[in-house]
Amino acid sequence: MPIQNTTLTIAVTPDVFLGIDLGGTKIEVAALDAQGRFLLRERQATPQGDYAGTLRVMTELVALADARLGRIGASALPVGVAIPGSLSPTSGLIRNANSTALNGQPLLRDLEQALARPVRVRNDANCLAVSEAVDGAGQGARMVFGVILGTGVGAGIAIDGADWLGANAIGGEWSHNPLPWPRPHTAWRELPGPHCWCGQLGCIETWLSGPGFAADHAAHTGQALTAPDIIAAMRAGDAAARASFTRYCDRLARGLGVVINLLDPDVIVLGGGMSNVAELYAEVPLRWGAWAFSDAVRSRLLPAQHGDSSGVRGAAWLWSQR
Repeated sequence: MPIQNTTLTIAVTPDVFLGIDLGGTKIEVAALDAQGRFLLRERQATPQGDYAGTLRVMTELVALADARLGRIGASALPVGVAIPGSLSPTSGLIRNANSTALNGQPLLRDLEQALARPVRVRNDANCLAVSEAVDGAGQGARMVFGVILGTGVGAGIAIDGADWLGANAIGGEWSHNPLPWPRPHTAWRELPGPHCWCGQLGCIETWLSGPGFAADHAAHTGQALTAPDIIAAMRAGDAAARASFTRYCDRLARGLGVVINLLDPDVIVLGGGMSNVAELYAEVPLRWGAWAFSDAVRSRLLPAQHGDSSGVRGAAWLWSQR
C-alpha cells in the first residue's frame, strides 16, 4: 500500500501540535500544547543548496520530536511546515522560494512519504499571520494581516485564526505589487523603481526590505550603512538618517494604506528585522490615513508578539481546530 494512503488513517490530535520552520539558515521543529506552550524546540542548520539534505534534516527533526513526545506509529502527529515560498496548486511544486533549492520540488509529496503522515505546507508569512491571530498580537481579531519586513518582504492573511490561501494560493502576496502612489519628485527617486528579483520594477519589497532601506539611504547619502546602523544614526540625531527613515515610513504607510482599502484588517502585525524599530508603530499610523479610503482608520499596527518564533508556531497551529 502506498505510504500516502496509510497517512490518511492518522488522526489529528487536538492536544499537541507539531510544526517546522524551514528557514534559509536553520530548520526548527517545535511542539505546542493546546494552550500554546512549547513542549519542545530543536533546530539544525539548513543544508545550503541541498534539497535532499534539507528533506533529511526535516525528517530527522520530526523523528526526534516523535521520540520525545512518545507519538510513534498510529499516534504520530500531523505536521505543519512554514517555508520561504509557496506550493503551486497547479503543479504541486514549490515556487517563488528565496531558498532556491526548494523551487520546482515536490516538497509536500516528499515529506508525506518520508514522514508517513499528513503534512500542510504554507508560506512563512501565512504562518506569521496564523501564529499572531491564534495567540499573539492579533488574538481575538477576525482578520490579521501579517507582514515580514526582513531581508525580503512577505505577507499573509489570517481569518478567524486560519490562513487564507486564495484561489491561486497567493493570498497576501503584497510585496510583489508596485509601491503605490509613487512620488514623481526627483528627491524621492521612486520612478521607475529598483529592479526586483521577480522581474518587475519598483516592487514594495525593493523599498521596504532591510537591504532596500539601506540602498535608498546609500542612494541619497553615498553612505553604505546597514539598516540597524541607519536606525542607530537616526536615534543619535543624524538628519540624513532621519530623512531616510521618514521616506521608509511614508512608503510603508502607502503600502499598508492599500491593504486597508482592500482587506480592512483589524490588526496588521509586523515581523522580521525592521519590525524591531519601535518608532514605526507611532509614525506609520500617523501617515496611513492619507491613503485609506475612510474618514478614520481603526486598524492597529503591532509588533509580532512571538517574534522569531511566529513561523514555527504558525506552522504548528495549521493543524489547530480553532
